[in-house]
Amino acid sequence: MTLEELVEQFAQHVQAETEAGWRGDAKTANRHADRSIAVFKKLRAHGNAGRDALSVLFKHPRMDVRVAAAALLLRYRTKEAKAVLEEAARGEGMVPFEAQQALLRWEEGTWALDPE
Repeated sequence: MTLEELVEQFAQHVQAETEAGWRGDAKTANRHADRSIAVFKKLRAHGNAGRDALSVLFKHPRMDVRVAAAALLLRYRTKEAKAVLEEAARGEGMVPFEAQQALLRWEEGTWALDPE
């Protein structure tokens, strides 16, 4: 599977997770969350090439996808990821809350989604 195909899978699982959450279907949301993390681990196995591939999602049309990618890439692409998260955090709702939490964990020094 190519890096681009993995990135597309990641985006699809994030979207499916969000939509399941909006429906109140926690079981389905959690399944898609687990799958998006599994895809991220596959991307990370490619080192920085995998991280670079995921960073294209910073410009995805859906905020949930942008926020998920940015939260995972804070250490690797700090400036760009923070900009994505800060923009999303200005809104209201679940996705802006997730962006706020990622930024908070980063500032606290407790963020550990992609250790070196």
